[in-house]
Amino acid sequence: MFRYAHTNIVARDSERLIRFYKEVFHCKSIGETRDLRGPWLDELTGLSGAHITGEHLCLPGYGDDHPTLEIFSYDDMAERGERRVNSCGLAHLAFEVDDVEETLDRVLKAGGCQVGRVVAAEYPGRRAVFVYAGDPEGNIIELQSWRKTDTK
Repeated sequence: MFRYAHTNIVARDSERLIRFYKEVFHCKSIGETRDLRGPWLDELTGLSGAHITGEHLCLPGYGDDHPTLEIFSYDDMAERGERRVNSCGLAHLAFEVDDVEETLDRVLKAGGCQVGRVVAAEYPGRRAVFVYAGDPEGNIIELQSWRKTDTK
């Protein structure tokens, strides 16, 4: 299974950029704000002490099963000209896949690269597996797989 998941923009001021996309393009809040940090995030991003805040917005024209525009800010931003997961601007394309490791292997065989480590993270009622990779020109791609967990 392959399905487009989201486009991420790393902003100097995520609150301002979120307002812009809501006002100008009618993106809607879907209740998925983020305030993320921890060892799993450091391993995923390849950054020490990574801290992300921001929000996922529903793109206009989509219903309940939709891709999102993910707008984040990092506490520590990369310098201009550096190409890292915390660089300003369009940061990565994300794809939901059945098997992250298998898809990462295909990325590598097709001339791409791996950016951070494959990690798992627990969310309420769900478990996710993530990895950042790069396409042959260095554009960052996030591979993700989600599974429901037993909430009993």
